[in-house]
Amino acid sequence: MTASNVLAIDAGTTGVTAVVVTADGTIAARGYQEFAQHFPHPGWVEHSPEEIWQATIESTRAALKAWDGTPADLAGIGITNQRETVLLWDRETLGSPRRAIVWQDRRTTDICERLKTEGHEDRVAELTGLRLDPYFSGTKLAWLAEHEPHTWALVESGRYAVGTVDSYLIARMSRGTWHVTDVSNASRTLLFDLERGEWSEELCALFGVPRDALPEVVDSWGELARTDPRSFLDLDLPIAGIAGDQQSALFGQTCFDVGDSKCTYGTGSFILTNTGSTVERSDAGLLSTAGWRAPSGEITYALEGAIFVTGAAVQWLRDGLQIVGTAAETAAIAATVDSTDGVVFVPALTGLGAPHWDPHARGAILGLTRGTTRAHIVRATLEAITYEVRDVIDTMPALTSVAVDGGAAANDLLCQLQADLLGVPVERPKIVETTALGAAFMAGLGTGVWDSTEDLRSSWQLDRVFEPDPAAADKTAAAYALWLKAVERSKGWA
Repeated sequence: MTASNVLAIDAGTTGVTAVVVTADGTIAARGYQEFAQHFPHPGWVEHSPEEIWQATIESTRAALKAWDGTPADLAGIGITNQRETVLLWDRETLGSPRRAIVWQDRRTTDICERLKTEGHEDRVAELTGLRLDPYFSGTKLAWLAEHEPHTWALVESGRYAVGTVDSYLIARMSRGTWHVTDVSNASRTLLFDLERGEWSEELCALFGVPRDALPEVVDSWGELARTDPRSFLDLDLPIAGIAGDQQSALFGQTCFDVGDSKCTYGTGSFILTNTGSTVERSDAGLLSTAGWRAPSGEITYALEGAIFVTGAAVQWLRDGLQIVGTAAETAAIAATVDSTDGVVFVPALTGLGAPHWDPHARGAILGLTRGTTRAHIVRATLEAITYEVRDVIDTMPALTSVAVDGGAAANDLLCQLQADLLGVPVERPKIVETTALGAAFMAGLGTGVWDSTEDLRSSWQLDRVFEPDPAAADKTAAAYALWLKAVERSKGWA
């Protein structure tokens, strides 16, 4: 009997989720393991590669333990990951010489400014569809070359490999046999020629990255690598799907047609629109990016609005301010007040992404009075997430509805606030973990669990539609105007 289940691993920014997905597109079991966030200096964010790997093992072990199937019932593995985070590892021992530099990290601001001053930004944007911003991988690698020359010398000699989280996990799972990535992750590095679909020698030279240190770019699904049972929980399975988390969510929402769009509420929030086989360019702060590459070689592209801090702001309320116990309770706390009483939170905790693109911006809470309570701040945080999404969607072609996913999409108040602010219905699927689902879908296509994307469409199920409340239009318009004023106050702070 042919195996008809897929294991998907979602290696996110704050933890790793593993799920077993069945042939009808439902999640049969899941496991989750959080890992530490390291902040060695203001604006710096790092992860321990070994902690990511251990979280991957523990979450996978938990998912398999909760499942009533056996490894023989698994057809393959799909991997999705936080994207622009960069790691180095020894090709032989697989140990990492330093912590990973996370996509949220701002240490390369000066490098970006220098490259802009030298006149490189237009050419970089032309080749990559991206901007010169600390967000992306290339500037992080340039920083390592400048500030850690002894470590970088081992990259140049071929001892250390360079990659994003997907490449690192595949190296660990395969006992170092495979060094690969897919187009969606490659397209976020500032080293990838978007239209040609390959690493750019010109960009590698600009950022000082040896081409040979980078992974091979493979299709998004198919038999792309294979696990070594000695390294990964006795599993001998094909790694059959790879995608960066936001492109994976676009795939998991079955946004296969030009114009299909989704909004993922995760650590940050990301709005993507499928642009088909054409690289669409934006003058309004959106990014052009690769969505996926089929085994035929055809690349599907997307326009993306990247917001750095949304769910991370809720995590900050929990871990930083310690005014909530769990993220799940924010809806109930926020609902105890009818409004923020004029409190506005701009969660520019790692600068501002689309459409503002200001790495010097910093978080701000404005409008505080003696009457301000934690409920007002919590509600202001949820409202800020919707405002940030509105900022991006206002730069896109008019949408008739928005499909949402990610952990915060389970928050009914947030979804209703978003619908009221946008003035269009917000559609939430039954499975909001569409990042993991997309990786599962790709792996299933790569192993024959599903025959086509049309098969995948039939497995997508709607949970609820949040209709905008016309009576809220004036109130939300006024609140959004105040938000825009607060954003200007946060800019250029650092």
